Amino acid sequence: MPFIGEQLLPGQIGTFLAVLSLVSSLLATIAYFKATQSAIITEQQNWKRIARAAYLAEIVSVIGIFATLYIIISSHQFEYKYAWQHSNYELPMQYILACFWEGQEGSFLLWSFWHCILGGIIILREKQWEAPVMTTISFAQFALATMVIGIYFFNLKVGSNPFVLMRNEGMLSPEQFPIGFNPDGSLRSDYLSFIRDGNGLNPLLQNYWMTIHPPVLFLGFGSTIVPFAFAIAGLWKKDFSGWILPARPWALFSAGILGLGIMMGAAWAYESLTFGGYWAWDPVENASLVPWLVAICGIHTLIAYKHTGHSLRAAFLFFILQFLLIIYSTFLTRSGILGDTSVHAFTDLGMNAQLLLFLLVFVVPSLLLFGLRYKQIPTVIKEETISSREFWLFVGSLLFFISALFIIGKTSLPVFNKIFGTKYAPAQDIEYSYNKVLILFSFVIAILTAIGQYLKYKQTGRNIFLKSIWLPTIIALSIATAISIFGNINYNKYGIGFLIAIHMGIFAAVFSAIANAMYIVTGIKGKMIKAGASIAHFGFGLTLLGILISSSKKEVLSWNTSGIMVNFGEESKENSAENLTLVKGVATDMGKYMVTYLGDSTHPSDPKQYFKIHFQYKNSTDGFTLYPDAFVNYKGNEQLMANPDSKHYIHKDVFTYITSLPNPAKNKDTATFKEHKIKPGDTIFYSQGFLVLEGLGRQISRKNIPTKATDSVFAANITVYAKDSSKYSAEPLLILSGNAVQPVADTIISQSLVLAFTGAEADGIKLGVKESNSILQYVTLKAYQFPAINLLWLGILLMTIGFLLASLNHILKNRRSAMKIV
Repeated sequence: MPFIGEQLLPGQIGTFLAVLSLVSSLLATIAYFKATQSAIITEQQNWKRIARAAYLAEIVSVIGIFATLYIIISSHQFEYKYAWQHSNYELPMQYILACFWEGQEGSFLLWSFWHCILGGIIILREKQWEAPVMTTISFAQFALATMVIGIYFFNLKVGSNPFVLMRNEGMLSPEQFPIGFNPDGSLRSDYLSFIRDGNGLNPLLQNYWMTIHPPVLFLGFGSTIVPFAFAIAGLWKKDFSGWILPARPWALFSAGILGLGIMMGAAWAYESLTFGGYWAWDPVENASLVPWLVAICGIHTLIAYKHTGHSLRAAFLFFILQFLLIIYSTFLTRSGILGDTSVHAFTDLGMNAQLLLFLLVFVVPSLLLFGLRYKQIPTVIKEETISSREFWLFVGSLLFFISALFIIGKTSLPVFNKIFGTKYAPAQDIEYSYNKVLILFSFVIAILTAIGQYLKYKQTGRNIFLKSIWLPTIIALSIATAISIFGNINYNKYGIGFLIAIHMGIFAAVFSAIANAMYIVTGIKGKMIKAGASIAHFGFGLTLLGILISSSKKEVLSWNTSGIMVNFGEESKENSAENLTLVKGVATDMGKYMVTYLGDSTHPSDPKQYFKIHFQYKNSTDGFTLYPDAFVNYKGNEQLMANPDSKHYIHKDVFTYITSLPNPAKNKDTATFKEHKIKPGDTIFYSQGFLVLEGLGRQISRKNIPTKATDSVFAANITVYAKDSSKYSAEPLLILSGNAVQPVADTIISQSLVLAFTGAEADGIKLGVKESNSILQYVTLKAYQFPAINLLWLGILLMTIGFLLASLNHILKNRRSAMKIV
């Protein structure tokens, strides 16, 4: 039966392109495999032509899927499940693209899109290694294509098709959608006219980071396949060293982009989440960090091999594990296994078996091939000397690798429980359980990044090393000592041992930054094209310094001075003493600031409520205003979803977010007016103080009172004296309009007091007094101060620049080498 308003053609095109993507990627894999295996040049070329044509079809199909799904979402075709789940009419246009990758299917397509781009560059540039490298990439594309194909194979569903219709997915039933069904239980032909709007994008994801963070992060994820594919190609072809030069720029690029994507996520968390920081050791955060750590291991062992012949086996292993850990992180975040331990994990789509197979089809062959070729991989029998750069490169890589194993081991606790039926719980203090170990690793690694480039390969003379390192050491020691003494670093929450580790880390971070900055001047004579490693290490030092200072000196500003204690519930981690309740219009003491809740605003297209919070310095006329927002779903679990706002200074951030709001449904006004007959000079007492009728008059000071020229307006001038010595003025009005008498009440919000001038008699007036908590407008918020937080963001930026500059330098080196060969 045809259904009115349904547009089936986009879905049919999208499904066709999904099938084309699956077939063309499989054909490209087979053709590239045959080209790699063939020893006959003409046969190789024929297979390559077929493979290139198939991969071009793959690129066209993925881009076509992208365009088709975007059209469906942006035109709000709610007959499609994906469009209904992730968009609605009120969603601003800048977030329409974000709807694309909010769901699992869209994020898989984003990953596949980047593989298309990277694979196309490999085809254009890497002629010698094209066939074996593209075999792996094409197969990965085939695996990703199965994730969005959405077909049944012997009663087993393969993938999740983003082009399915709601009516075919059991989302429309007479129980859930009775208006859309006929009396006989069949779906009405005009059912679509009753679907007024879509589900929409999660309010917490309606952030500019949602439009830029996922593409960068998935470029990082996708790029890890390139050094992996080169390593597999080297093992496959038994060319154990030939892959090094072409793979090295890709490895540096991948590490730079992946690191940038991870820290974009940290910046997003800092701006949008309310745990008061940028990294919470969330399992999904960890799952993305671990491949980056292993990538760093691979890069440094690759450098060691290039100069000395050492660590080639380790380089192979690290680049293989880097990509395998990307797939493992995909399994963790998409299988639903982390649903109870992470705020970032996807929900279970019933694809766990397929995700596990996705992992195994790469883990088993790649590790088996590495094992079979292990003894054939050349190695240098002579041990490295302790004074050589390659020795400490390997030590540093080993420390990174142990850190990665530690993190992924703790992150995989839910998997361990699932496999073995155990019920091990995460540590009660998650952050400290990681920090107490990793701060020691960070100290050693930072020291190694400081001294590493001052060492020479194979052996370094003691006098030469000391002559070059003594000045950066003295400067770093002086700066670090000054920070420790005058910076008031006295974080004692976890005892003296952890505090000592923080001070050691501060020295190591400063040492890393100073030593690498000086090496750019003294070691490479300011040649910036060669300074990639030094810039990256300098950025690492600043990042570590920013982490240590901002975390150890993070200060709660919002200590409760109002006396209003909010009960957050037993399951909440919020401490009532650290949350300040602000009554609208009342300046409240917050340390060096007087803070005032000035008001709030909403927009029809935005479910969030924006609160205007003004911070005024006590000792100056300067101040600033923040606009944290919040959204409460009173129809559901009544969970408050809040986005922070921050005031950014060069040396610190003031960070604040809403922690509690009054519930209008539970805060209805049930109080009534109590009428009093009074005359000027009389006093009326209420629970929080008393009020005095100062006089009556015809002159009114209140603005925007709707009166006509023929109306008679009378004002009661009242002074309110509160118990806390506060003093307020009120002006309830009585308007005579013809034969109608209209009281206009006045409200003292901070006192929960409403005054109504209800009538006049010869011996006085009638004044209604009502005390009602429902009129009290307030917000409860938490505020932190983060010192030196910008060192962290600057360090991340410099690390990324360093990686990309090093990648560019090696691309230029490879070009010069190729020209010499020609």
